[in-house]
This record gives sequence, C-alpha cells and structure tokens, in this order.
Amino acid sequence: MPTPRPAPRRLRTTRQDLLFAAAALAGGVLLLASHGYARWTAEEAVPLGWRFVALLGLCAAVPFRRTAPLIALAFATPFNLADVAMGPSFATAIIYGDALYAAGLYARRPAAEWLLGATAATTLASMTVVGIALGTVSGAVITGAVAGVTWVGPVLTAMLLREHRERARAERARAEQAVRMAELDRRGAVTAERARMARELHDVIANHLSAVALHSSAVLKVRDLDREDLDRAMEVIRENSVRGLAEMRRMIGLLREGDGAVPGPAASPRLAELGLLVGRTGRSDLSAVLTVTGEPPDLPAAVELAAYRIVQESLTNALKHGGPGRAEVLLAYRSRDVLVEVFSPMPGGDRAGPRLPGSGSGLVGMRERAAMLDGAFAAGPDGDRWRVRAELPVGTGGRAREAGS
Repeated sequence: MPTPRPAPRRLRTTRQDLLFAAAALAGGVLLLASHGYARWTAEEAVPLGWRFVALLGLCAAVPFRRTAPLIALAFATPFNLADVAMGPSFATAIIYGDALYAAGLYARRPAAEWLLGATAATTLASMTVVGIALGTVSGAVITGAVAGVTWVGPVLTAMLLREHRERARAERARAEQAVRMAELDRRGAVTAERARMARELHDVIANHLSAVALHSSAVLKVRDLDREDLDRAMEVIRENSVRGLAEMRRMIGLLREGDGAVPGPAASPRLAELGLLVGRTGRSDLSAVLTVTGEPPDLPAAVELAAYRIVQESLTNALKHGGPGRAEVLLAYRSRDVLVEVFSPMPGGDRAGPRLPGSGSGLVGMRERAAMLDGAFAAGPDGDRWRVRAELPVGTGGRAREAGS
C-alpha cells in the first residue's frame, strides 16, 4: 500500500499576533503621514500610496510570524525591497526587522543559522555596492551599519535568545531528571530497608515463634511426658517467648525512631554465643552439636551477625523440616574467611513430630546475607543429609560495616 501523504500544513495565527499587526499598521500609517521615510533624491518622486501598499504587505505577514515564520518572512521580503527602492521608511524597517527576529527564533535551528548567514552576506553585499556606486568609504560604512542593525541585529538577537531558551530547557530537563533519580534512590533505599527488616523479622522473630510452636505442639501431642521433659519444653517456650518479645519491641522502636522514640539497644549476637544457640536447639528425636576449628580472630560485626543468623536459620529449618537424628554445626575460622556448615537430617516420611510449613524466605535471607559480604552460599542435599554452606570473607571493609549497620 502506498504511504499516505501527510496533511498539508494550514496557516494559523493567534489573537496576539493579529493585534500586533493592527498596531503595526496604525503606527506605520502615522509615521508615513509624518514623513518618516528617506528619499533617494531631493524631490519626492514616489506617491505616498505606493509606500502604503508596501506597508500593508509587510503588516499582512505579521499574523503568521510565529506559526509560519519562514513563509511570513518570504512574503514580507519583496515588500521590504520595494520600500527600500522607493526610499527606506522607519516603519517598514521595524516591521521587517521583527519578521527576521521571528524567523530566527521560531523557525528550525538550521533555517535560523542559514538566515543569519544570508543577512550577513546581504549586508556585506550592500556595503560593497554602495561603496562602489558612491566611491566613498564612509558611505559604505554607514550603509553596512544601517543594514547590520536592520537585518543582522534581529536575527542575531533571536539566535542568542534561542540559545538561552535551549540552555534553560536543558537545565530544566536535567533538574527533572535529578528529581527522578533522587526519587528512584529513595525508593531503592526504602526497598533495601524493607528487605533488611524482613530478614531480621524472619531470622529473629520467626525463629523464636517457630521454636515456641514446635515445643508447644510436642507438649500437646505427647500426653505422657514426664515432668523433666515437660519442664524442659516449657523453659524453651518461655525463653523464646521472652526473646521474641524483646526483639519485637526493638523492631518497633526502630520503626518509630523518626517519631522521636528512643529505640532499644541493637541485637548483635556474637559467634561466641553459638554454643548456647546450639544447646537450646533440639527435639525429642533431634539433637544438635557444634564443632569449632581455628583461632577466632577479631571479626567485623557484620560477619559475626551474618554467620550467627545463618546458623540460627539453618537450625530452625532442621527443627521444622528435618528428620530424626543429629544436626551438626561446623564453624571454621580461616585466614581469609569464616566457614559455616550445617548438616541436618533429611525429612523422613515417618517422623512423628510436628512440622511447620515454610515459604522458602529463609534460604533467600541467608543467601542475601552472604551476598552483602561478597561471600558464597550454597544449600542442598548432601547424601542423606541437608547441607548449608556459607563462606564469609573477613576483609570486606566498608561493605561489612554497611551491612552491619
């Protein structure tokens, strides 16, 4: 199918330009009546009516100075040349200068640049012709000055104003882009803060509640528990309830920090407390053991927090999903990193303990903690056991401090 041709451009005008044309016509008539024009000879040989026709032609192009500036300039140019031939008048010089100014400002930039060169060339040509005709340098200089002010000046002024507008438009666009980038940064910061809080809520609050749910379910299900087992289960329930409540209060204090509330001290568990964590982990058919190798160095707080949370989440997953047996926690202090490995029994089909559903966010949180420290993380089956392995570099510097904040 042939490509449809674009609709022809219709000449439009504005009320402001119509009023401007009427004012130009009235002022031009007043100036012509006051003999505001020059004569090439001592005696007036051109009837005043012809000058009025040239003025009328120039004023007819004024309404289209903005919507069709090049067409308006092309229409006004013959009338201006006719007026110059009869003897230039003050009114037509002003009106034609405005037509040049409008073309330089509202036309496309290549056309405006071409117009500037054309007016400059015409001015030089006029200087040359007048200088040769009169045989004097002063006549050529005066002609060049008048032509430059009348023809080159308006176009040059329009180009300067055009440059200023484009620069202002670019600055405005740059400012709007900066505002959009600041908004994106703000949203990114909010998203990162939400993700951090989600990790803390899952790794701390959810783990305590999971322990409470597991042990309370065991107490309710096994009716013939002896007093010692019952007391041990209730101690675990009470301890996790108290710890979970304290962590919840701390998180609420952090959320209300902007309202002037004073948050509680930040929870910063240390790897030295892993023995207590592993000792509190267990079911009637599942126990946990900790093995530590290497000499503990002075670790960044972020590394200790990430390692502790990974072990905590791994043991919680073992309690929720693991089969009967023993969970093994390996903590190895190495020269460049800290190695954390947790082995837990795979889920068994005949396990008679309570099992809680999981959403998979625990693995996501552990992977994010390792990634924030430029570490490595892997989780998956290892024979008949489930293995979680994390390698956390100890020399992460700024990244570690940022993650720990």
